[in-house]
Amino acid sequence: MTFDEAQSALDSLRISVDEVDLRILELLNQRALIVEKIGAVKKEMAMPIYEPKREDEVFRNVTSGNRGPLSERAVRRLFERVIDEMRTLQRERMEKEAQE
Repeated sequence: MTFDEAQSALDSLRISVDEVDLRILELLNQRALIVEKIGAVKKEMAMPIYEPKREDEVFRNVTSGNRGPLSERAVRRLFERVIDEMRTLQRERMEKEAQE
């Protein structure tokens, strides 16, 4: 493979990565919209934002559905971050609504 061929291949692969990133972003925003609704129900019922049992269910779901090449540990770390951001979203929404 020549340098130009390699560069062309890299450019094409990076375009594919960019497209996947945008799909991931769209799915994360869809998840966030659902989480906002969950937060509204929790607020109405005076339920806590943090639910360790539910988080464990999410981890079991995503790790059991993982077909690789990401390791189980990597999937768990990614979803720990996703869940943390969603929890922050719920908390910020509740605080904003409390001020209104």
